[in-house]
Amino acid sequence: MVRRTKIVASVGPASWGEAVLRKVIEAGADVMRINLSHGDPRTQLGLITKIRQVSAEANTHVGVLVDLPGPKLRVGSFGEPGVELAPGDRLALRCRATASDAAVIAVDLAELPVSGGDRVVLGDGGVVLEVTDVDGRSADVVVRRGGRLQGSPGIHLPEGATGLAGPTERDLHLAVAAKAAGADAVAASFVHRAADVQRLIDALGPQRPQVVAKIETASAVDESDEILAVADAVMVARGDLGIRLPIEDVPHVQKRLVRAAIAAGRPVITATQMLESMITAAFPTRAEVSDVANAVFDGTDAVMLSAETAVGAEPAEAVSVMAAVVARAEREADYLQWGGKLGKLRRSRPLPTAALVTDATSEGAWRAATNVGAAAIVCCTRTGDTARAVARFRPTVPVLAVTPNERTRRALSLTWGVTAVRGRPWRTTDEMVWFAGEEAVARGVAAAGDVIVVVGGYPGDPEPAADVLRVVRLR
Repeated sequence: MVRRTKIVASVGPASWGEAVLRKVIEAGADVMRINLSHGDPRTQLGLITKIRQVSAEANTHVGVLVDLPGPKLRVGSFGEPGVELAPGDRLALRCRATASDAAVIAVDLAELPVSGGDRVVLGDGGVVLEVTDVDGRSADVVVRRGGRLQGSPGIHLPEGATGLAGPTERDLHLAVAAKAAGADAVAASFVHRAADVQRLIDALGPQRPQVVAKIETASAVDESDEILAVADAVMVARGDLGIRLPIEDVPHVQKRLVRAAIAAGRPVITATQMLESMITAAFPTRAEVSDVANAVFDGTDAVMLSAETAVGAEPAEAVSVMAAVVARAEREADYLQWGGKLGKLRRSRPLPTAALVTDATSEGAWRAATNVGAAAIVCCTRTGDTARAVARFRPTVPVLAVTPNERTRRALSLTWGVTAVRGRPWRTTDEMVWFAGEEAVARGVAAAGDVIVVVGGYPGDPEPAADVLRVVRLR
């Protein structure tokens, strides 16, 4: 069986050479992530053309996700070799300083919005400081959890203290540039509410890439239902969530967000530290393997590799290991349970008429395929919505999406269980069903004598909806 959970691999210095990039794609990457938090944006966006070229030479297609930097604050550089802070050490946060050392940490803010007793976190949570005294643009702190600091790590102040939220004006500019460069999706960092996501959607305009909302703040968790109603997809960004929430809450938030995204028909990516040890090691830890497997059991659409493929020792090997772990976990996953779960979750959400029609036919396609033992479900879709609606049910049979739109084909690379192919446009319902059967046979998911379930929209319908469902025996 083809692996259904998708893999997002980040591109970086270790993987942007053509030879390594080809190995990463051939190892099983479905989506390549370009992180604009690092490097020159113009150079980074230029990688899209290279990714397209390499994937075409490998006779496959991958999506491209551009991750916007967001409003993350960073402190002044510690230089080399950095500093080591120990619990109990005392130092100061200072707005006027330009560089950081063992006595002073420079913060790029006009004033420090902190109070005595507040917790300040540096980097990915390795170093924790407690504010003991505040004096305008300076604050005295004591180290509660120590560690080594190098370069310009991020600084995490109490949530809401700075008023910063994504997308920034720079994010909006970069998103438009990513659209022009051919990105299939852009990810918005540090959103707090649905309005933040809508700003990015409005800036991108028509024929836009998918917008992925990164859930990495407590307020975004609280507003997740509203964000899911606006965003095209979400990412469970566990790194920053683990800083902004009690660490013991993160696994439960992950599971709740995955369930809610599936119910809403939105792809969901589980991200951060999935195979972290493979940045330097040849093999992952047992705990990391269990983490990836449990994300599959949760039902996530995709799992993501960050530094493992961007700066890791063996980017392609990290993808191979993740693909193997995912494929093994899928053999144990209880996907039949999703239909019953979705019944309750979906009935609690009001939907417009077109969405209700798609909702009903996609459920009908899943039930019909299960009841008749269909070889495949074929979704004929121009926008990808039909395929995403069917994928919510996590069918146990292959899901083939046939679309005349190349942008839609690439966008579906993020959706669980969907193999998307470019097909001929259809003018009638009969043509749609006929082409669906041809593609199912050509792609090897069905043969003469098999039954397939075809679902799609009536051609020319002014209000797009998947309002056609047929069960067909191929002859």
